[in-house]
Amino acid sequence: MSDFAQALHVLVEALGRSAIPFMIGGSMASGVHGIFRTSLDAALVADMHPGQIARFVQELGGKFYADAGMMRDALKSGRSFNLIHLASSYKFDLFPLLSDAFQQSQFSRREMRDIVLGGETLALPVATAEDTLLMKLAWYRSGGEVSERQWNDVRGIVAVQQQRLDREYLGKWAEYLNITDLVDAALAAA
Repeated sequence: MSDFAQALHVLVEALGRSAIPFMIGGSMASGVHGIFRTSLDAALVADMHPGQIARFVQELGGKFYADAGMMRDALKSGRSFNLIHLASSYKFDLFPLLSDAFQQSQFSRREMRDIVLGGETLALPVATAEDTLLMKLAWYRSGGEVSERQWNDVRGIVAVQQQRLDREYLGKWAEYLNITDLVDAALAAA
């Protein structure tokens, strides 16, 4: 098992033992639905509450740099925090599940997917292709529409998924996220 796969496995097991529902998002999700690219981190959305932090840190078993105070502050303010796997230095960004309608929809639609990492297969809940595309475009917009990485991830999803994408769903949430023009441009480029 690769260092990254081992680190992710430890993290996923700790989330499970702590009864914290989660999903894989970001570049890892875009690699599942589009074209894989190497990344030294992973983004997860977790339905975590401050009362779960102590157990979660305990379940990590000292294998991660995990600052409970930082986690508590991040959760209270609705922002992400990171965990660093000590043996490999891989970074995992955990985003709290917010009450926002899109976030709730995205989380409820997550799907189990087999992800092959370093010769090992892990079955993990992953954001759908549509939700990953929408999030990538929202990040692209919030970053000033200059990130080639985000745009290439979007292009990869559209190229691989093509006609399987639920365009009605994309249209509904693109309007909500104020990225209809970007969704149209991404779909037109295919």
